[in-house]
Amino acid sequence: MNPPQTLPPYADLLGCTIERAGDGTPELVLPFGDDVIGRPGFLHGGAIAGLLEVAAIAMLAHALEAEGGSRIKPVTVTVDFMRGGRDHTTRAAARIVRLGRRIANVEAIAWQDDRDRPIATARMTYRISRPSPVLSE
Repeated sequence: MNPPQTLPPYADLLGCTIERAGDGTPELVLPFGDDVIGRPGFLHGGAIAGLLEVAAIAMLAHALEAEGGSRIKPVTVTVDFMRGGRDHTTRAAARIVRLGRRIANVEAIAWQDDRDRPIATARMTYRISRPSPVLSE
């Protein structure tokens, strides 16, 4: 069983919670509410983009937890909005495309009723600062 994962403060501001998929990977849940409304009845695009970024960070943290944690900094974030996010709960998950020593490429998807009909997707590049190994004498 995986230990509970801490989300960035922005996730708390959005009202996100984290759940685990069947394979143990993180899945973010964003309830619809007044704090994330754009135009009436729709999610704000910034809330959707933030949800995608938090999903990517959660997936990277999950992948790097065995190393004792690493600092993750975004380099590029590209979001494609597919359709309007309605007044429903929104979910997001990410997958790591490539995890190198210093750079990671991650894709994320956000959906509401059907994962096969995303409301938005994102491609992100992150810089990873891994902890320095401790040298023994």
